[in-house]
Amino acid sequence: MEPIKEEKSLNFIEEIIEADLASGNYKSILTRFPPEPNGYLHIGHASSIWLNFGVAQKFGGKTNLRFDDTNPVTEDTEYVESIKADIKWLGYSWANEFYASDYFEKLFSLANQLIEQGDAYVDDLTPEAIAQQKGTPTEPGINSPFRDRSVAENLELFQQMRAGKFAEGAKILRAKIDMASPNMLLRDPILYRIKFAHHHRTGDAWCIYPMYDFAHGQSDAMENITHSICTLEFIPHRAIYDWCIAKLGLYPSHQYEFARLNVSYTVMSKRKLLQLVNEKHVSGWDDPRMPTISGMRRRGYTANSIREFCERAGIAKRDKLNDISLLEFCVREELNKTSYRRMVVFDPVKVVITNFEGADIILEGENNPEEENSGIRIIPFSKELYIEREDFMENPPKKFFRMAVGQSVRLKSAFIVTCTNVIKDEAGNITEIHCTYIPESKSGSDTTGLKVQGTLHWVSIKHAIQVELREYDRLFKSENPAMEEGDFKEYINTDSLHVISNAFAEPALKEATESQRFQFLRKGYFCKDKDSSDEKWVFNRTVTLKESFSKEVKK
Repeated sequence: MEPIKEEKSLNFIEEIIEADLASGNYKSILTRFPPEPNGYLHIGHASSIWLNFGVAQKFGGKTNLRFDDTNPVTEDTEYVESIKADIKWLGYSWANEFYASDYFEKLFSLANQLIEQGDAYVDDLTPEAIAQQKGTPTEPGINSPFRDRSVAENLELFQQMRAGKFAEGAKILRAKIDMASPNMLLRDPILYRIKFAHHHRTGDAWCIYPMYDFAHGQSDAMENITHSICTLEFIPHRAIYDWCIAKLGLYPSHQYEFARLNVSYTVMSKRKLLQLVNEKHVSGWDDPRMPTISGMRRRGYTANSIREFCERAGIAKRDKLNDISLLEFCVREELNKTSYRRMVVFDPVKVVITNFEGADIILEGENNPEEENSGIRIIPFSKELYIEREDFMENPPKKFFRMAVGQSVRLKSAFIVTCTNVIKDEAGNITEIHCTYIPESKSGSDTTGLKVQGTLHWVSIKHAIQVELREYDRLFKSENPAMEEGDFKEYINTDSLHVISNAFAEPALKEATESQRFQFLRKGYFCKDKDSSDEKWVFNRTVTLKESFSKEVKK
């Protein structure tokens, strides 16, 4: 009898789509991922990517990538390219690549249609005056004195706005909806504003740009998007979305909302992340401490572990703070199965095998004991080795199973050695540890029958390569820095990066590529950094072997 497979329950977005398909509302579904190219994608965007592309795949549909490039002041081609690279790295591909700017002419035409229908007007009020007349949630707003301009005058003024006849802020185009609406966003929202700024795609062809509330719904409709999935802050905007589509008689795309993915010990605001970059608190958008996808990739996180985290965190209808430990757990779980094992000594002390004579010995070590066909690597063994300084104690306490005078330990994948004595300098510091080894105790063919309780990692001095290790910790001391009083940057963890420049690795690590992941035995998971060169090998710590972060008390 075959075991029963556990079916994963659908999230509420999937339930909606399943019901729509079952009822015949749609023959197929089409979702979209619409990032604004004003920064690099972060882990919160990864959740949206996973949802939009994932549900489309699950139900046999497709997903469009559409850049919401309606604000030329903050947008850049660099961000466009980084977004595309991140989506591909996460394992997804889009059916079509669009830009809101592709629709500028059509959107302008639709805005004219609203004017002709009497549903939009050109307003001369300043932003301050508009805010004053907007009213409150309990008091209706006041109609603009320009609200009743004729259709002909509005059409002419809107054409002049496009032609660059007015200064920025001199005029705007507003929807004519209801200044008494309980939804403040329906109180004649702005549809177009004047901006004299160079656009990364259209250059200087336009000096008026549509607002998100006008561009987004109409772009969805023009692409026949069936399920427009947004985060919760867009719930009040849904009414504008539906109003514009209805007034313009477009394809009835519909908006659905879910809670954004928040993660502890970091910030998700692009504005705050840009501050960290511009003020040099981090080295750039791809700094391994950043919550950006590019930063996580550089740190050694895998696409699969990020997708697994998104699935475990789930899709909710209410905001919550997800513990970053869950993300780190997903990373460890995968890296334990897939990463190659290597020996790296972080704080070296010299060991001399006094009875070792003759040629160096070539040993073999498993690449990954969790993966049956991972193969083996060559490990050279010689008279002089490095071990970790912390692995030796001259006067050890009970149950210290590492190296001490008169005590035997096994060197990983090598031999049993016994410490005989130590050499010290004039200051009393240990400079050499002398040992003897048992040739018959070679790992895999030990004929001694001896049992030792400690196993140490090591490297052969003459064969070792010097490496720089960058140990990263969480960027913030506060669990939720964005919600703290004062400047969020006051809660930056000043000890989030520790650099070890004098570590030594076994020679097999010379062949490392940036795409590979490694477990440095007894130390943690690491990957090669892009700063590496033929003269300098740099490795980033992805995560520790076990959860090790302790919450600090905020002062």
